[in-house]
Amino acid sequence: MRWWKAVGLAGAAGVVATGVVVVRAERRRRAYTPDQVREQLHERFAQALAAEAAAETATPAPQEAPGLRGRIRRLFRR
Repeated sequence: MRWWKAVGLAGAAGVVATGVVVVRAERRRRAYTPDQVREQLHERFAQALAAEAAAETATPAPQEAPGLRGRIRRLFRR
């Protein structure tokens, strides 16, 4: 058997294996009811909000420079 035939057969086997994985994942995805999907989305959203709130409280607000330097920085930010 020539080397290009072996490469072609390996490529075809890879395409078939990828198709099997995609079909299996699609069946698993379609097995959820709309209520289950909605529940999962609400849970993910709540987790994202909690993570964002934790990140906001973890990082301190930047301190303004006192005096003239702080005023100049505020002018340039606008």
